Amino acid sequence: MNIAVAGTGYVGLVAGVCFAEKGHKVICVDTDKEKVELMKSGVSPIYEADLEDLMRKNYEEGRLNYTTDYGLAYKNADAIFIGVGTPELPDGSANLSYIATVARQIAESVEQDCLVVVKSTVPVGTNDKVEQFIKDFLIHDVKVEVASNPEFLAQGSAVRDTLKASRVIIGTESKEAEDKLLEIYEPFGLPMVSVSRRSAEMIKYACNNFLALKISYMNDIANLCELVDADIEEVAKGMSFDARIGSSFLNAGIGYGGSCFPKDTKALKYLAKQYYYDLKTVGAAVEVNKEQKTKLFTKARKRLITFQGLKVAVLGLSFKPGTDDLREAPSLDNIALLLEQGANIYAYDPVAMCNFKKRYPDEIIYTHTPEEALEGANVCFIFTEWKEIKETTPDTYKKYMRTPLVYDGRNIYKPEEMKEAGIEYYSIGR
Repeated sequence: MNIAVAGTGYVGLVAGVCFAEKGHKVICVDTDKEKVELMKSGVSPIYEADLEDLMRKNYEEGRLNYTTDYGLAYKNADAIFIGVGTPELPDGSANLSYIATVARQIAESVEQDCLVVVKSTVPVGTNDKVEQFIKDFLIHDVKVEVASNPEFLAQGSAVRDTLKASRVIIGTESKEAEDKLLEIYEPFGLPMVSVSRRSAEMIKYACNNFLALKISYMNDIANLCELVDADIEEVAKGMSFDARIGSSFLNAGIGYGGSCFPKDTKALKYLAKQYYYDLKTVGAAVEVNKEQKTKLFTKARKRLITFQGLKVAVLGLSFKPGTDDLREAPSLDNIALLLEQGANIYAYDPVAMCNFKKRYPDEIIYTHTPEEALEGANVCFIFTEWKEIKETTPDTYKKYMRTPLVYDGRNIYKPEEMKEAGIEYYSIGR
């Protein structure tokens, strides 16, 4: 099937590449010429495991291409997937301007009947408006229907999450649209869940908000564990055997970040507010997460009195391992506070340093190894549990740091091991 994909970020590019891998002929559209040329050369604009290998393979085999010419891409497509961003606006609502721009371009370009499929996360009811918007601006006498197909990928494992998804949600308003989406996904061999368009939109928000609730709940319990001298790791282990709870998303830490949970919790709260409904549980999750992000900074400030002139080692900048994405990363909140307090920051991250340099080109010293960051440091903060950081032994902190004082936001080490190595060690919920 001829498929066009609007947007080449985490959602659009990964979807396009995976459709090509499954035998469809795909063309991905982006407005940035340099980015398009980069992708044609086999280089991904985002860091994602296995993505570049599949980009090169499918481009060379003629199933995948890239263009800035949306008219060419859309006019004869059987299906057009929209995977552009819906960033958060100051009031918490989703910015739908990129969706609207693509919808207008589609309306003015399509020359045959086609199905438009929105993969971007959008508020419930948005796709009704997108369909009407496209119909209002159609130039040619063609039939265009809009379907919802929310993505459920996690950054760092996006390709695997797409090719081996636990389920594919499709939201349609006609048998014809449903059949076309089932045909597109047939080569994937995945469980399909077919629902109404609005239900599909809500499933995406309900899933992300539930996971955010789970994280904030565990962080809330972790904070209580510290007060009553319990161990959150042991508590989580005990909880994980309960099939009603499951074993995922039970790790306590310094809060969630990234492009989905922070944005989607606020967007769902905003949506509920439009209907005069107060989503109290989601509101609590947002508040807990906000405070959790700087919990270790607050602890360290009490211990050190001031950061003025201190060398601070920061290990991990991205919001999670496996990605260079910094959106809503706890490192951003904490480094801003540390710089404000006069700290000299030496930071290490195996992948995200280039993106961090765009925000802090001169204020931070970037290092090639964790050891280089730790050399002579008065205090260390761990914000991301990269493999390279997890492999740093307790003895390394003792050996390289001027004062072996470590604040671990990801509970990488066992407290007794750090104590035995002579490290003053603080983590979450233990």
